[in-house]
Amino acid sequence: MTRPVQITVLGAGSWGTGVAALAARNTPTLLWARDPAVAEEINEQRTNGRYLDGHVLPTELRATADLEEASSRADVLVVGVPSHSMRDVLSEASPHVRAWIPVISLAKGLEPESRLRPTQVIGECLPGHSVGLLAGPNIAGEVLAGYAAAAVVATPDNAVASALQPLFASSVFRVYRNHDVTGCELGGILKNIIAIAAGMGDGLGVGVNTRALVIARGLAEITRLGEAMGADPRTFAGLTGLGDLMATCMSPASRNRRVGEEIASGKSIDQVLEEMTQVAEGVKTARSVVELAGELGVDVPICAEVDGVVNEGRTAEEAYRGLRRRTPGSEYEAA
Repeated sequence: MTRPVQITVLGAGSWGTGVAALAARNTPTLLWARDPAVAEEINEQRTNGRYLDGHVLPTELRATADLEEASSRADVLVVGVPSHSMRDVLSEASPHVRAWIPVISLAKGLEPESRLRPTQVIGECLPGHSVGLLAGPNIAGEVLAGYAAAAVVATPDNAVASALQPLFASSVFRVYRNHDVTGCELGGILKNIIAIAAGMGDGLGVGVNTRALVIARGLAEITRLGEAMGADPRTFAGLTGLGDLMATCMSPASRNRRVGEEIASGKSIDQVLEEMTQVAEGVKTARSVVELAGELGVDVPICAEVDGVVNEGRTAEEAYRGLRRRTPGSEYEAA
Protein backbone atom coordinates (compact mmCIF):
# COMPACT_ATOMS: atom_id res chain seq x y z
CA MET A 1 0.00 0.00 0.00
CA THR A 2 1.35 3.41 -0.98
CA ARG A 3 2.07 5.76 1.90
CA PRO A 4 0.01 8.98 1.70
CA VAL A 5 1.81 12.20 0.89
CA GLN A 6 2.72 14.17 4.02
CA ILE A 7 2.35 17.96 3.65
CA THR A 8 3.97 20.45 5.98
CA VAL A 9 2.89 24.10 5.95
CA LEU A 10 5.30 26.55 7.57
CA GLY A 11 3.42 29.56 8.93
CA ALA A 12 0.09 29.59 10.76
CA GLY A 13 -1.17 32.96 9.53
CA SER A 14 -4.55 33.22 7.85
CA TRP A 15 -3.61 31.81 4.45
CA GLY A 16 -1.07 29.29 5.76
CA THR A 17 -3.77 27.93 8.06
CA GLY A 18 -6.32 28.01 5.24
CA VAL A 19 -4.09 26.02 2.88
CA ALA A 20 -3.25 23.54 5.63
CA ALA A 21 -6.98 23.06 6.28
CA LEU A 22 -7.59 22.39 2.59
CA ALA A 23 -4.76 19.89 2.38
CA ALA A 24 -5.66 18.12 5.64
CA ARG A 25 -8.92 16.92 4.11
CA ASN A 26 -6.94 15.16 1.35
CA THR A 27 -3.72 13.95 2.97
CA PRO A 28 -1.86 14.05 6.32
CA THR A 29 -0.91 17.67 7.01
CA LEU A 30 1.21 19.29 9.70
CA LEU A 31 1.08 23.06 10.31
CA TRP A 32 4.05 24.79 11.91
CA ALA A 33 3.26 27.79 14.13
CA ARG A 34 6.02 29.99 15.49
CA ASP A 35 3.99 30.55 18.67
CA PRO A 36 3.45 27.35 20.71
CA ALA A 37 0.16 28.77 22.02
CA VAL A 38 -1.21 28.92 18.47
CA ALA A 39 -0.23 25.32 17.82
CA GLU A 40 -1.84 24.23 21.08
CA GLU A 41 -5.06 26.09 20.25
CA ILE A 42 -5.27 24.44 16.82
CA ASN A 43 -4.71 20.96 18.27
CA GLU A 44 -7.02 21.30 21.25
CA GLN A 45 -9.76 23.69 20.13
CA ARG A 46 -9.60 23.35 16.31
CA THR A 47 -9.41 27.14 15.98
CA ASN A 48 -6.85 29.86 15.21
CA GLY A 49 -8.50 32.81 16.86
CA ARG A 50 -5.72 35.29 16.18
CA TYR A 51 -5.89 34.93 12.40
CA LEU A 52 -9.17 33.18 11.56
CA ASP A 53 -11.58 33.98 14.35
CA GLY A 54 -14.91 32.21 14.01
CA HIS A 55 -13.72 29.36 11.79
CA VAL A 56 -13.46 25.71 12.84
CA LEU A 57 -10.48 23.78 11.47
CA PRO A 58 -10.69 20.13 10.35
CA THR A 59 -9.99 17.47 12.95
CA GLU A 60 -7.43 15.91 10.58
CA LEU A 61 -5.11 18.94 10.82
CA ARG A 62 -2.30 18.78 13.35
CA ALA A 63 -0.06 21.68 14.42
CA THR A 64 3.38 21.93 16.01
CA ALA A 65 5.78 24.63 17.16
CA ASP A 66 8.76 22.33 16.51
CA LEU A 67 10.35 23.47 13.23
CA GLU A 68 12.63 20.43 13.03
CA GLU A 69 9.70 18.05 13.35
CA ALA A 70 7.64 19.96 10.79
CA SER A 71 10.46 20.18 8.25
CA SER A 72 11.70 16.62 8.53
CA ARG A 73 8.27 15.02 8.02
CA ALA A 74 7.45 16.79 4.76
CA ASP A 75 6.98 15.10 1.39
CA VAL A 76 5.76 18.50 0.17
CA LEU A 77 6.88 21.65 1.97
CA VAL A 78 4.59 24.69 1.76
CA VAL A 79 6.14 27.98 2.89
CA GLY A 80 3.57 30.45 4.22
CA VAL A 81 5.73 32.75 6.33
CA PRO A 82 5.99 36.46 5.33
CA SER A 83 8.58 37.27 2.66
CA HIS A 84 10.75 39.33 5.03
CA SER A 85 11.22 36.39 7.44
CA MET A 86 11.36 33.56 4.90
CA ARG A 87 15.14 33.33 4.65
CA ASP A 88 15.59 33.10 8.42
CA VAL A 89 12.97 30.37 8.78
CA LEU A 90 14.27 28.34 5.84
CA SER A 91 17.87 28.65 6.98
CA GLU A 92 16.84 27.07 10.26
CA ALA A 93 14.68 24.45 8.56
CA SER A 94 17.02 23.48 5.70
CA PRO A 95 19.14 20.87 7.55
CA HIS A 96 15.96 18.90 8.23
CA VAL A 97 14.30 19.09 4.79
CA ARG A 98 14.69 15.88 2.80
CA ALA A 99 16.32 16.09 -0.64
CA TRP A 100 14.31 16.64 -3.81
CA ILE A 101 10.89 17.21 -2.25
CA PRO A 102 8.85 19.99 -3.94
CA VAL A 103 8.63 23.32 -2.12
CA ILE A 104 5.66 25.64 -2.67
CA SER A 105 5.49 29.31 -1.67
CA LEU A 106 2.39 31.14 -0.42
CA ALA A 107 4.19 34.45 0.18
CA LYS A 108 3.29 37.62 -1.74
CA GLY A 109 6.12 40.07 -1.24
CA LEU A 110 9.75 40.75 -2.10
CA GLU A 111 12.68 40.19 0.21
CA PRO A 112 13.51 43.77 1.29
CA GLU A 113 17.28 43.89 0.82
CA SER A 114 17.72 41.62 -2.20
CA ARG A 115 14.37 42.33 -3.94
CA LEU A 116 14.19 38.61 -4.69
CA ARG A 117 10.84 36.94 -5.18
CA PRO A 118 9.91 34.28 -2.59
CA THR A 119 10.55 31.38 -4.99
CA GLN A 120 14.02 32.79 -5.63
CA VAL A 121 14.70 32.97 -1.89
CA ILE A 122 13.55 29.37 -1.55
CA GLY A 123 15.85 28.37 -4.42
CA GLU A 124 18.81 29.90 -2.62
CA CYS A 125 17.96 28.39 0.76
CA LEU A 126 16.93 24.95 -0.54
CA PRO A 127 18.92 24.30 -3.73
CA GLY A 128 18.07 21.19 -5.71
CA HIS A 129 14.33 21.30 -4.99
CA SER A 130 11.47 21.83 -7.43
CA VAL A 131 10.13 25.25 -6.41
CA GLY A 132 6.76 26.76 -7.24
CA LEU A 133 3.85 28.62 -5.70
CA LEU A 134 0.15 28.36 -4.92
CA ALA A 135 -1.68 31.63 -5.54
CA GLY A 136 -4.97 33.13 -6.59
CA PRO A 137 -7.91 35.29 -5.45
CA ASN A 138 -8.24 33.57 -2.10
CA ILE A 139 -9.58 35.27 1.03
CA ALA A 140 -8.80 32.65 3.67
CA GLY A 141 -11.98 33.10 5.68
CA GLU A 142 -14.17 32.61 2.61
CA VAL A 143 -12.27 29.48 1.59
CA LEU A 144 -12.70 27.98 5.08
CA ALA A 145 -16.38 28.92 5.02
CA GLY A 146 -16.79 26.75 1.93
CA TYR A 147 -17.38 29.41 -0.71
CA ALA A 148 -16.30 28.42 -4.21
CA ALA A 149 -12.80 29.60 -5.11
CA ALA A 150 -9.82 28.70 -7.27
CA ALA A 151 -6.04 28.94 -7.25
CA VAL A 152 -3.09 28.19 -9.48
CA VAL A 153 -0.18 25.90 -8.69
CA ALA A 154 2.72 27.29 -10.73
CA THR A 155 5.89 25.30 -11.31
CA PRO A 156 8.17 24.89 -14.34
CA ASP A 157 7.57 21.12 -14.17
CA ASN A 158 4.10 20.14 -15.38
CA ALA A 159 4.39 16.67 -13.85
CA VAL A 160 5.04 18.14 -10.41
CA ALA A 161 2.14 20.57 -10.81
CA SER A 162 -0.18 17.73 -11.84
CA ALA A 163 0.81 15.72 -8.76
CA LEU A 164 0.21 18.71 -6.46
CA GLN A 165 -3.21 19.71 -7.81
CA PRO A 166 -5.31 17.05 -6.02
CA LEU A 167 -3.54 17.63 -2.70
CA PHE A 168 -5.14 21.08 -2.33
CA ALA A 169 -8.34 20.74 -4.37
CA SER A 170 -11.88 20.13 -3.14
CA SER A 171 -15.34 20.07 -4.64
CA VAL A 172 -15.50 23.86 -4.24
CA PHE A 173 -11.80 24.77 -4.51
CA ARG A 174 -10.39 24.34 -8.00
CA VAL A 175 -6.63 24.20 -8.61
CA TYR A 176 -5.25 25.03 -12.05
CA ARG A 177 -1.69 24.63 -13.40
CA ASN A 178 0.58 27.28 -14.87
CA HIS A 179 4.26 27.07 -15.88
CA ASP A 180 4.79 30.86 -15.64
CA VAL A 181 6.18 31.10 -12.11
CA THR A 182 7.46 34.66 -12.60
CA GLY A 183 4.13 36.00 -13.82
CA CYS A 184 2.02 34.21 -11.21
CA GLU A 185 4.32 35.38 -8.43
CA LEU A 186 4.51 39.01 -9.59
CA GLY A 187 0.74 39.26 -9.78
CA GLY A 188 0.47 38.33 -6.12
CA ILE A 189 3.27 40.70 -5.12
CA LEU A 190 2.15 43.79 -7.01
CA LYS A 191 -1.59 43.55 -6.36
CA ASN A 192 -0.98 44.35 -2.69
CA ILE A 193 0.41 47.77 -3.60
CA ILE A 194 -2.50 48.53 -5.92
CA ALA A 195 -4.88 47.44 -3.15
CA ILE A 196 -3.43 50.10 -0.83
CA ALA A 197 -4.21 52.69 -3.53
CA ALA A 198 -7.74 51.30 -3.92
CA GLY A 199 -8.23 51.43 -0.15
CA MET A 200 -7.10 55.06 -0.04
CA GLY A 201 -9.65 55.84 -2.72
CA ASP A 202 -12.42 54.12 -0.79
CA GLY A 203 -11.40 55.98 2.35
CA LEU A 204 -11.52 59.27 0.48
CA GLY A 205 -14.93 58.42 -0.99
CA VAL A 206 -13.81 58.90 -4.59
CA GLY A 207 -16.42 56.51 -5.99
CA VAL A 208 -16.74 53.29 -7.97
CA ASN A 209 -15.54 54.81 -11.23
CA THR A 210 -12.24 55.79 -9.64
CA ARG A 211 -11.85 52.39 -8.00
CA ALA A 212 -12.31 50.76 -11.42
CA LEU A 213 -9.74 53.17 -12.88
CA VAL A 214 -7.21 52.25 -10.19
CA ILE A 215 -7.74 48.51 -10.68
CA ALA A 216 -7.55 48.68 -14.47
CA ARG A 217 -4.50 50.93 -14.62
CA GLY A 218 -2.96 48.98 -11.76
CA LEU A 219 -3.27 45.83 -13.83
CA ALA A 220 -1.54 47.67 -16.68
CA GLU A 221 1.39 48.48 -14.36
CA ILE A 222 1.59 44.87 -13.18
CA THR A 223 1.60 43.62 -16.76
CA ARG A 224 4.26 46.08 -17.93
CA LEU A 225 6.62 45.19 -15.14
CA GLY A 226 5.90 41.49 -15.53
CA GLU A 227 6.69 41.52 -19.25
CA ALA A 228 9.92 43.41 -18.56
CA MET A 229 10.87 40.61 -16.16
CA GLY A 230 10.11 37.86 -18.67
CA ALA A 231 6.59 36.87 -17.65
CA ASP A 232 3.88 35.72 -20.07
CA PRO A 233 1.41 38.63 -20.43
CA ARG A 234 -1.50 36.16 -20.61
CA THR A 235 -0.88 35.26 -16.97
CA PHE A 236 -2.03 38.70 -15.81
CA ALA A 237 -5.52 38.17 -17.23
CA GLY A 238 -5.91 35.06 -15.08
CA LEU A 239 -6.47 34.07 -11.47
CA THR A 240 -3.09 35.26 -10.17
CA GLY A 241 -3.33 38.54 -12.06
CA LEU A 242 -6.74 40.16 -12.52
CA GLY A 243 -8.46 37.68 -10.20
CA ASP A 244 -6.18 38.25 -7.22
CA LEU A 245 -6.07 41.98 -7.89
CA MET A 246 -9.87 42.31 -7.81
CA ALA A 247 -10.25 40.27 -4.63
CA THR A 248 -7.57 42.22 -2.80
CA CYS A 249 -8.79 45.64 -3.95
CA MET A 250 -12.45 44.94 -3.15
CA SER A 251 -12.65 42.65 -0.13
CA PRO A 252 -13.29 44.18 3.31
CA ALA A 253 -11.02 41.39 4.64
CA SER A 254 -8.04 42.61 2.58
CA ARG A 255 -5.26 43.80 4.88
CA ASN A 256 -3.65 45.99 2.21
CA ARG A 257 -6.92 47.62 1.25
CA ARG A 258 -7.53 48.34 4.95
CA VAL A 259 -4.12 50.01 5.21
CA GLY A 260 -5.17 52.42 2.46
CA GLU A 261 -8.52 53.15 4.11
CA GLU A 262 -6.90 53.84 7.48
CA ILE A 263 -4.32 56.19 5.92
CA ALA A 264 -7.13 58.06 4.18
CA SER A 265 -8.82 58.50 7.56
CA GLY A 266 -5.81 60.52 8.70
CA LYS A 267 -3.74 57.90 10.53
CA SER A 268 -0.01 57.66 9.98
CA ILE A 269 1.44 54.49 8.51
CA ASP A 270 3.07 53.74 11.85
CA GLN A 271 -0.28 53.97 13.63
CA VAL A 272 -1.92 51.71 11.06
CA LEU A 273 0.73 49.01 11.28
CA GLU A 274 0.81 49.13 15.06
CA GLU A 275 -2.91 48.35 15.18
CA MET A 276 -2.67 45.40 12.77
CA THR A 277 -2.12 41.81 13.90
CA GLN A 278 -1.11 40.55 10.43
CA VAL A 279 1.44 41.60 7.83
CA ALA A 280 0.34 43.86 4.96
CA GLU A 281 2.94 42.89 2.35
CA GLY A 282 2.24 45.88 0.12
CA VAL A 283 3.73 48.28 2.69
CA LYS A 284 7.04 46.46 2.80
CA THR A 285 7.12 45.84 -0.95
CA ALA A 286 6.28 49.26 -2.41
CA ARG A 287 9.79 50.74 -2.27
CA SER A 288 11.41 47.59 -3.68
CA VAL A 289 8.96 47.49 -6.60
CA VAL A 290 9.49 51.16 -7.46
CA GLU A 291 13.28 50.69 -7.39
CA LEU A 292 13.05 47.56 -9.51
CA ALA A 293 10.77 49.27 -12.03
CA GLY A 294 13.19 52.21 -12.26
CA GLU A 295 16.09 49.90 -13.05
CA LEU A 296 14.04 48.25 -15.80
CA GLY A 297 12.74 51.55 -17.21
CA VAL A 298 9.10 50.69 -16.47
CA ASP A 299 6.64 53.42 -15.49
CA VAL A 300 4.58 52.50 -12.39
CA PRO A 301 2.80 55.70 -11.29
CA ILE A 302 0.32 54.08 -8.90
CA CYS A 303 3.02 52.09 -7.14
CA ALA A 304 5.13 55.26 -6.95
CA GLU A 305 2.35 57.22 -5.27
CA VAL A 306 1.75 54.42 -2.76
CA ASP A 307 5.49 54.31 -2.03
CA GLY A 308 5.36 58.05 -1.35
CA VAL A 309 2.56 57.53 1.15
CA VAL A 310 3.96 54.55 3.08
CA ASN A 311 7.63 55.56 2.99
CA GLU A 312 7.73 59.36 2.67
CA GLY A 313 4.75 60.56 4.68
CA ARG A 314 2.66 61.75 1.74
CA THR A 315 -1.10 61.87 2.40
CA ALA A 316 -3.77 59.95 0.53
CA GLU A 317 -5.10 63.22 -0.89
CA GLU A 318 -1.66 64.14 -2.21
CA ALA A 319 -1.29 60.71 -3.81
CA TYR A 320 -4.57 61.02 -5.69
CA ARG A 321 -3.76 64.58 -6.77
CA GLY A 322 -0.46 63.22 -8.11
CA LEU A 323 -2.26 60.62 -10.20
CA ARG A 324 -4.69 63.21 -11.58
CA ARG A 325 -1.83 65.40 -12.80
CA ARG A 326 -0.62 62.74 -15.22
CA THR A 327 -1.43 63.31 -18.90
CA PRO A 328 -3.02 60.20 -20.42
CA GLY A 329 -1.70 58.80 -23.68
CA SER A 330 -2.58 55.56 -25.45
CA GLU A 331 -4.26 52.97 -23.23
CA TYR A 332 -1.62 50.48 -24.35
CA GLU A 333 1.22 52.68 -23.11
CA ALA A 334 2.34 53.91 -19.71
CA ALA A 335 0.51 56.54 -17.62
